[in-house]
Amino acid sequence: MSRSGRDSDRRVKTAKGRTASSTRWLERQLNDPYVKQAKADGYRSRAAYKLIELDEKFALLKGVERVVDLGIAPGGWSQVVRKVAPKAAIVGIDLLPTEPIEGVTIFEMDFLDDAAPGAMEEALDGAPDLVMSDMAANTVGHKQTDHLRTMGLVEAGAWYAIETLAPGGTFIAKVLAGGTDAELLTLLKKHFRTVKHAKPPASRKGSSEWYVVAQGFKGRS
Repeated sequence: MSRSGRDSDRRVKTAKGRTASSTRWLERQLNDPYVKQAKADGYRSRAAYKLIELDEKFALLKGVERVVDLGIAPGGWSQVVRKVAPKAAIVGIDLLPTEPIEGVTIFEMDFLDDAAPGAMEEALDGAPDLVMSDMAANTVGHKQTDHLRTMGLVEAGAWYAIETLAPGGTFIAKVLAGGTDAELLTLLKKHFRTVKHAKPPASRKGSSEWYVVAQGFKGRS
């Protein structure tokens, strides 16, 4: 992504009723080159560039035919898949409402709902060759609790991928600082030929997020 011609930093006046932290967040958004580029490119969020950068490194979207987007809202990752692999079937799910995306089937429901896997499988009409998850649990402000809650979602996503992926498929998920827990890492290494961690440039430097990329699904035996 080109960062040439960057505007000088914009300052935001503290408005009545706006906290200092929300003012800092707004300033960061206004001065973030990825946010500006997302608007210019028509992506719904800066997170789109995380997938673009990960795809450049790992060729995640090469030849994909069926894709599951866990935690799709607001839709940036599915937009990238549509652009790179326009013929791929895409199914997304999120508790949050997501504006429609042409060519993407979206379920507004809890991924952990017992009915979710069946609904996605029916909509996809075949085994996915890519399961991608940008899910993170709502934070409660307690670091250890937040980590456990998010890693619980990662583990649920991993098991879903293991139960549904086509042979040779890929699972990618957002994890937190420290990477994937040992038990989950062992599980992924058992079922995938390669398991790596990466932090794309689009992830803010101060962010604790990393991504685990598991490629070459071996099967469920």
